[in-house]
Amino acid sequence: MLLPHGYEGQGPEHSSARIERFLTLAAEDNIQICNATTAAQFFHLLRRQMKRTVRKPLIVFTPKSLLRAKVSRSKVEELTEGSFQEVLDDPRVTDPEAVQRVVFCSGKIAYDALDARDALGAPVAIARIEQLFPWPFDAVSEVLAHYPNAKQIFWLQEEPENMGAWNAIKGRLFEAHSDYWIHRESRAESGSPATGSHAIHGQEQEDVVARIFEGL
Repeated sequence: MLLPHGYEGQGPEHSSARIERFLTLAAEDNIQICNATTAAQFFHLLRRQMKRTVRKPLIVFTPKSLLRAKVSRSKVEELTEGSFQEVLDDPRVTDPEAVQRVVFCSGKIAYDALDARDALGAPVAIARIEQLFPWPFDAVSEVLAHYPNAKQIFWLQEEPENMGAWNAIKGRLFEAHSDYWIHRESRAESGSPATGSHAIHGQEQEDVVARIFEGL
């Protein structure tokens, strides 16, 4: 099932495929819930679904603006080689030991966070959770092990606090990584998936991303 998802400032009905509702249905490895952020990831995800012997329903939160965005393009060899990665580590970090905070997120907000981090030069790594369920415990642990001096985990999402993936995955973060300080940044809780104002949307998006760098 392919469901367009991503906050583009076009209003509630255009923003949310309601990730949180599918995550409440997820248990006992009954389904797969993914949000791929590159062309190669999307290709390998669909290929995996057809080639693997495990037959489970696949829910894909497909991008909108990323369909045409240069940042989500992949090289030909990335399509002809490799496989789907449940977690994508930060490709722009040059000194892992300098990283003090690891930010996990899902979907296109990762690119906003990467650009903001580069502009600030903040000691933060931005990692993308490409598979929300089943939760990739081992892959997340591998990312954290790559940053030995990071003691803080942030979860960043575009959706309001009461929506998106946070309420489904926060327990997994706290249980598996209790030695880290764990925090969430998102829009404030809301009865609507998104605002109807493009200007307010932009202000909210900038504010949410900026908060992941506070205190550094």
